[in-house]
Amino acid sequence: MQNIYQDILQAKANNRKLLAILLDPDKLDLENIEKLSAKINSSSATHLFVGGSIVANGKTEQIVLELKKHTSLSIILFPGNTNQVTNKADGILFLSLLSGRNPEYLIDQHVKAAPLLQKSDLEIIPTGYILIEGGVETAVQKVSNTLPIPQNDVNLIIHTALAGQYTGKQLIYLEAGSGATESVEIKTISSVANAINIPLIVGGGIRSESKIEAAYQAGADLVVIGTAFEEDDTFFD
Repeated sequence: MQNIYQDILQAKANNRKLLAILLDPDKLDLENIEKLSAKINSSSATHLFVGGSIVANGKTEQIVLELKKHTSLSIILFPGNTNQVTNKADGILFLSLLSGRNPEYLIDQHVKAAPLLQKSDLEIIPTGYILIEGGVETAVQKVSNTLPIPQNDVNLIIHTALAGQYTGKQLIYLEAGSGATESVEIKTISSVANAINIPLIVGGGIRSESKIEAAYQAGADLVVIGTAFEEDDTFFD
């Protein structure tokens, strides 16, 4: 059995930076998965995240099964709701939206998912998810009916991340949101990385390799790209 989290911890200890490509099942066609997987396999990606804010029931499992045929990368669910849970993946980021106060995404979705996860072989990774203002209203904001934390409220972001760590989250995920025009600011990444001692994921609005490297230098242990790769599958060429 894979131990995804232990691998992330080991990478952090060795200062080995990780990269995940986030694939939204609603934006993918099954017939294009083989070609897309070849691009992913030739990139520097270490993980695949699969999920989105709104995904048709059953489509996540179809996409995961097709990806499994063409890549050996760990496939980790990044679910917006319980209908995206499938035992065909390797793991799941069990996301709590710490930046919002909507109980549906703090605990209610988790309760609904619990019986499914209890019967699954998925590696469950409790993750504190913090939505940061990214320049546009993102799908996460609309679906969760919560507001992101402003970029300039660094103390609140730090304290929210620490609260996540202190309540047992194994990862902290700073997210500007899919389609964000502004990525999480470097000073914010650095401040949070210096405050917590669990791995830090950063995503949203990262559209160039220079921005990936800047996030790494600021202290991100794993960077996520989604829209940039969706719009340009030659991103790593």
